[in-house]
Amino acid sequence: MERLLWVLVLLALFLLFLWLMYRAWQKKARTQAASVGELPPVPAELGAQLLEPTTGLYTGTTLAPSWQNRIAVGDLGFRATAELTRFERGILLERDGAMPIWIPQESVTAVRTERGHANKVMTKDGVLVIRWKLPTGTEVDTGFRGDDKSVYPAWTASAISTMTGEEA
Repeated sequence: MERLLWVLVLLALFLLFLWLMYRAWQKKARTQAASVGELPPVPAELGAQLLEPTTGLYTGTTLAPSWQNRIAVGDLGFRATAELTRFERGILLERDGAMPIWIPQESVTAVRTERGHANKVMTKDGVLVIRWKLPTGTEVDTGFRGDDKSVYPAWTASAISTMTGEEA
């Protein structure tokens, strides 16, 4: 009987901690809601495709410059398998089980590689990170760990040439 009591107490503590974590995530989402606002919708016309789609893992979106301050608003904080495609008018990140993320070209401020993002640590230059400004003016970093990391140089070079107005 004593063992059963201990099991029930531990189960109750476990459930309490899960509930507290859920409440903390909800509170974080409420405090971030004003600075995040609405995401840009995917336009009907994306323009010419500049880079081939690449598959991988969407690691999340964080408030820049912190690589660990994950955004809890909507489904931006949840990891998902995804496909990343570069178009003339921006970057489309299509996630499995979540809404697509459209990053307009004029919002992109940098595309770089990092060792880690959104509490996902990889090898050197293992994560492609896109820094961009939301319509509210808040700067965020969106992380993507590609299945094929050999495409990263094309992504960073494409971003630099597009920002400077040169041909890729």
